[in-house]
Amino acid sequence: METGLAGKRVLVTGASGGIGSACARAFAAEGADVVLHFHRGKARAEELAAELKGGATAVGADLTREDEVDRLFAAAGSLDVCAAVAGVWPSDDLPVWDLPLERWRATLDANLTATFLTARGFLRQLEGDGALVLVGSTAGIVGEAGHADYAAAKSAILGGLLLSLKNEVVRKNPLARVNAVAPGWTESPMTRGHVSEEQVHRISRTMALRKVAQPEDVANQVVVLASPVLSGHVTGQVVTVAGGMEGRVIHD
Repeated sequence: METGLAGKRVLVTGASGGIGSACARAFAAEGADVVLHFHRGKARAEELAAELKGGATAVGADLTREDEVDRLFAAAGSLDVCAAVAGVWPSDDLPVWDLPLERWRATLDANLTATFLTARGFLRQLEGDGALVLVGSTAGIVGEAGHADYAAAKSAILGGLLLSLKNEVVRKNPLARVNAVAPGWTESPMTRGHVSEEQVHRISRTMALRKVAQPEDVANQVVVLASPVLSGHVTGQVVTVAGGMEGRVIHD
């Protein structure tokens, strides 16, 4: 099916991670020219760039730093699409009463601030009818006990930030669009060690499809939302990629 993404220049943040690399491969498969952002995963990003061939480039930046984000967009050149995938899920399970302010601030910076700076950088340079796809989480929809910091950041992305951006981008171009995906449990380096068969059985009790997603499941939805052909009249929407999850089990 035609997506209209051939020849488009696409930035994927967090492209050295599981979902990010899957997004990069999916865009490249559609004939897009892909810019791969990385923070600490330089070797993985450069290997991916070599794999994709066709002019894919890898650019490093700490997305919580304004100056580095500015350099990222300067290096990326003129962009048509941005997939803001980069984020950090802190693995330690800490209820709010044990949650240090330092972690709270770091998690909001790594997820919400990074997404804000990415969106701002992309929209500042946007000249055509581009598309921005944000990546949230089901934690931002139904919460996540032990990870209130992460849930709060992702909720802000899927709520106030997304809905404000979709009304602002049309000031840049009347056909510009902003959407989001909200993955549930997904196999990736970030969740490694948390998706064993026993854990999947536990976390899938509220899911119609009793399995965790693969990065490609999320990437496919990102591509659909980025496509001006498939989603040209879709903006301000959240697509949940979580196997029909209905919420959380509170009590065993």
